[in-house]
Amino acid sequence: MSFVWAFLIGGALCALAQLVVDLTPLTTAHAMVLFVILGVVAAGVGLYDPLVRFAGAGASVPLTGFGNVLVQGVFKEIGKHGVQGLMTGGMTASAAGVTMAVIFGALAALVARPRG
Repeated sequence: MSFVWAFLIGGALCALAQLVVDLTPLTTAHAMVLFVILGVVAAGVGLYDPLVRFAGAGASVPLTGFGNVLVQGVFKEIGKHGVQGLMTGGMTASAAGVTMAVIFGALAALVARPRG
């Protein structure tokens, strides 16, 4: 049953993002930033972690999940290093994901042929 909830929650988040792009003057890049910020706000007020526990990858994989990772990293680093954690926590928590995105993006750029 957890797969069904992951599919439904993840699909709902992605469908909501598509509606934002289709029904507002926002560009895709604006929508992406909006959803990271929504994840940050939801995590900051304690709403996103229960959603991740309920929906698993359906909530942690979309961009709102990236916002959640940033906030969780900041909270963890503030506990360890105080105010300095505000600056280091988000990058520490998301470093592996960002690194893999850069590596796989570079590999895809080497393999794919650009059009145009």
